[in-house]
Amino acid sequence: MATASAVGAVATSGAAVTALRVEGFGASVDYRCRALVGLLGQYGAVRELAAAESATLWREIRDVRFFAGDAGAQVWRLSVPPASGAAVVHAIVSACPGRAYLDWGGGLVWLALPATPDAAHQTVRGALAASGGHATLIRADAAVRRTVPVFQPQPAALAALTQRVKASFDPKCVLNPGRMVAGV
Repeated sequence: MATASAVGAVATSGAAVTALRVEGFGASVDYRCRALVGLLGQYGAVRELAAAESATLWREIRDVRFFAGDAGAQVWRLSVPPASGAAVVHAIVSACPGRAYLDWGGGLVWLALPATPDAAHQTVRGALAASGGHATLIRADAAVRRTVPVFQPQPAALAALTQRVKASFDPKCVLNPGRMVAGV
């Protein structure tokens, strides 16, 4: 199987895929891979990728290529406690159909939602409330990005501190005003 086909099969499988990366000394990696295949084989199909396929797969995951073909989707990057990732995704996609994948053991969630005028930001940020995570709107058209906070709104005390720190470093407000936080 060609390298690109392995990655494409993961992206288009329509099923959940769990990818584990095993690194280290050759003999240790070989032993651990065999052990994992033996342990995990009872739960479903297990496939060990060759080095080139593995490098391509992890590069595709890093570059969020799974969402690249859907230029109309609005893409969010969520950071949550790893144990909360699946529940946060479930809460969001139950209210707003979309696609997601989790990295960092569930702590990093990439979410693609159909384009809406508000990028479903209340749904996304509402799902984060219980976990204490935060969300960043990565991709949306300019009109949406002007009306929806791209970065997670800060609690009042932190926002006040941010404003004071910014004022002390930039009293004339010439360094990227409003770029990260509205009014700062």
